[in-house]
Amino acid sequence: MASLHCWVCKSMHPAISIKNISKHYGALQALDDVSLAIEPGEFFGLLGPNGAGKTTLISILAGLVRSDKGHAAILGADVQASFRNARRMLGVVPQELVFDPFFTVRETLHFQSGYFGIRNNDAWIDEIMAHLDLTGKADSNMRALSGGMKRRVLVAQALVHRPPVIILDEPTAGVDVELRQSLWQFISRLNQDGHTIVLTTHYLEEAEALCQRIAMLKQGKIVALDTTANLLTRYGSVKKDGEGKTDLEDVFVNIMSGSTL
Repeated sequence: MASLHCWVCKSMHPAISIKNISKHYGALQALDDVSLAIEPGEFFGLLGPNGAGKTTLISILAGLVRSDKGHAAILGADVQASFRNARRMLGVVPQELVFDPFFTVRETLHFQSGYFGIRNNDAWIDEIMAHLDLTGKADSNMRALSGGMKRRVLVAQALVHRPPVIILDEPTAGVDVELRQSLWQFISRLNQDGHTIVLTTHYLEEAEALCQRIAMLKQGKIVALDTTANLLTRYGSVKKDGEGKTDLEDVFVNIMSGSTL
């Protein structure tokens, strides 16, 4: 995968910097003074129950939502003051299956390239489709694709402008085992090439296997932040039957219940 590279690189800035971010929706406080730094090249997990604030935080990083206070930056580019630069360095795979039903897969990726001012991107589009097993569907209309194939296209759209930072919001929700395995192989290779990956998922075994560090959100606050290994050691519990080792699901339940805090 010689041409599968990112722009990063020897940046003096964190891949993602979040400082004292708060956000209200009316009386609801979605985020409460969240601070976090993710270094270039990390595979980072952002976990929490529904309503914890994960999607709000991602929306702020993508420039879709303005925070009430605080600052966020992508590789040093402020997501508000330098929106274009920040957005160009970020690729986001949304949780929802959002697509234009009037275009083929290839046309969709060409349009996505155009949004970032990129022309003559055919070689990269072909490479992305090959790695995501979309080549055979390149000229198929988006409406004709299965849910799993549509999700692959969302991943391709997030990568089409070669962003050094990639956020995956529930990328394997509702997809089959084969797609999950092939997707993680591809994303792991991207990470090995230097891309920073941020993952949100309810499949905690995925986060345990892939993520080097994990932050856990609860009611808009970070309640745990450490390496995966340290979280397993600090918050793990002995199985009730006395057999088997602790896993990230145990850790998640313990932290969210407050039983070990």
